[in-house]
Amino acid sequence: MQQRAFVDNSTVPATVKVPRAYNAASEFIDRHLEAGRGGRVAIIDRAGQYTYANLAERVNRTGNALHGLGVRMETRVAICLLDTVDFPAVFWGALKIGAVPIPLNSLLTAQDYDYILRDSRAHTLVLSAELYEAFAPILDSQPHLENVVISGTVDGHVRLEDLMANASERLEPAATTSDDVAFWLYTSGSTGQPKGSMHLQSDLVYTAVHYGRGVLGIEADDVVFSAAKLFFAYGLGNGMTFPFYVGASAVLLAERPTPESVLGILSRHRPTIFYGVPTLYGAILADPDNGPARSSDRLRRCVSAGEALPEGVARAWEERFGVPILDGLGSTEMLHIFLSNAPDDTKYGTSGRAVPGYELQLVDEDGAAVGNGEMGELCVKGPSTAVAYWNQRGKSVATFQGPWTHTGDKYLRDPEGYYVYCGRTDDMLKVSGNWVSPFEVESTLIEHPRVLEAAVVGHLDERGLVKPKAFVVLNERAEGEGGSVLEDDLKTFVKSRLAPYKYPRWIEFVESLPKTATGKIKRFMLREAG
Repeated sequence: MQQRAFVDNSTVPATVKVPRAYNAASEFIDRHLEAGRGGRVAIIDRAGQYTYANLAERVNRTGNALHGLGVRMETRVAICLLDTVDFPAVFWGALKIGAVPIPLNSLLTAQDYDYILRDSRAHTLVLSAELYEAFAPILDSQPHLENVVISGTVDGHVRLEDLMANASERLEPAATTSDDVAFWLYTSGSTGQPKGSMHLQSDLVYTAVHYGRGVLGIEADDVVFSAAKLFFAYGLGNGMTFPFYVGASAVLLAERPTPESVLGILSRHRPTIFYGVPTLYGAILADPDNGPARSSDRLRRCVSAGEALPEGVARAWEERFGVPILDGLGSTEMLHIFLSNAPDDTKYGTSGRAVPGYELQLVDEDGAAVGNGEMGELCVKGPSTAVAYWNQRGKSVATFQGPWTHTGDKYLRDPEGYYVYCGRTDDMLKVSGNWVSPFEVESTLIEHPRVLEAAVVGHLDERGLVKPKAFVVLNERAEGEGGSVLEDDLKTFVKSRLAPYKYPRWIEFVESLPKTATGKIKRFMLREAG
């Protein structure tokens, strides 16, 4: 018999005890029906609304349908679906039968999908019809793939809707344990090939309690909207785990999250909690006509993650929209945010403090702890850590060291205990014997009224020494501008705000920056471009 996690909210942080016999689908889906919440709205997508009772039925039918395709406990099921009700139906349906769902980034190339399908050895792929074209060239050559199921219609392939219609609406959860691998999430690949992070059945409830409840204070009456998609860790918690834990409602956006589409959701569905990324917040602010009249009048929380939020963007957002942004740091390996500002404890220009339930430390290159004001690599200890990277022993050993996970992020801790982001370990620059944080230079550049986005990497000068080089995207008001005059202006602008050795020696104006689908800048591509 499956049991539920016990949460003692009388302690700070809350104590979570997950029993040995545990299936997360019972916690996040079935529990609401048993508690009489089946009539509450769980999901709002492009097709309409779905109650928790509707969702539970779809989860059960999907689980039975997958079982009918030969999916068994520990079988891997790749999911490449747009953000609609089908995503949670397949994710929880697979998890409920003890299979291992693997959400895939919906914006990758055929080459990327070929790598992940081969690496994961997925038995079944569930795919949105709109995304089929990217998979078509590689499906016939897959050595492990047995089934391709389509959400929608693609000639020659079975439809998810038909499988669900013919499957039973009753399903008992598999006899999984809290330590069973429940799902994988592939890293975004911002530094190379993605790695499959393996997460346990118990990981989801820890993030829901410690961050969703403990930091955001999410309640059953909340309506949440995440511009970050369900396929990666940040969006998975935002748009599914957290609302499903408390019985709240989640608005899903199948399309790309542009400023127009996001503001449309905010004004139409009036969510109370909005999750974005720094690039999106900046893009919305770039249009001076965007303001509260185009947003939600019920908005009480705004959250940012994915990359560090520049202080100028945070202050401009609160000034214009009247709601502060809670900037935080999470990772695929930790499943969600573990370092964050909080509603009653926000300091712009920092990533905040440790989320209750997690511990942080900064270490130098030799692994020794560093003090306040000293830069070091951020390490985190917490209950939602992935067990390893699939089939990547060397990288697993380097990242997961005992109870501590090495994030690869450089931070310093200020005297008040707030953590200030400096950059990725691989991105830090040693200039004239001093460390330079690319993020600090980028944040300064985007304070200039003509700059929309910026990325800074190391570049060799004529003597072979590393100096900062900036790639700059101009805003619409400056379209077509560039040249030496603006370049000199930007250099002077940075020099006036930062130590002289930090200014970019070269500035290249570009139309866009290479990014992962989660919004992270692919700096390795800029370094290669020179």
